[in-house]
Amino acid sequence: MTKEDKLAEELVKNALYRMDESTRMIRKSLVEVSEEEFWQKPNESLNSIANLMLHLCGNITQYIISSLGETEDIRKRDSEFAANKSGTKSEILDKLEDTVDTAKRVIFDSSLDQLLKIRSVQGFSFSGVGVILHAVEHYSYHTGQIAFWVKQLKNKDLGFYDGIDLKIKNE
Repeated sequence: MTKEDKLAEELVKNALYRMDESTRMIRKSLVEVSEEEFWQKPNESLNSIANLMLHLCGNITQYIISSLGETEDIRKRDSEFAANKSGTKSEILDKLEDTVDTAKRVIFDSSLDQLLKIRSVQGFSFSGVGVILHAVEHYSYHTGQIAFWVKQLKNKDLGFYDGIDLKIKNE
């Protein structure tokens, strides 16, 4: 195995791990909120948890499934933010998990050539590696927003790392 192949394998492994972590944190956050709170906006300039999750589905589909997976871009971005009480927590979580599972399969199956190929996504120019980095970072960013909003609503820690000693120093 070449160094390039090892690097690609490491990128893929870590991207899949980060996506799983974001999904886990969103799932844990949703347990704390009611269906009404799921669609509640902190204010008019911010999005509900539901809208953020629909937005994540659109972004992951556009960047990973469509661009990296080399399929037609069918995203309708405005509808992600316009949706209002158009699904339950369970339905939208299922949609997000299905989208993430499909994206993870596309990432896992990507060849070195696909990872290096430059492509246009949303008017930006990215390699396959750049597409993956964008999608993983974007997923993490909105996961943090969802967690913050739930913590704000419930005034409690969500226990993402319960049972893990995060004070351990690097070796």
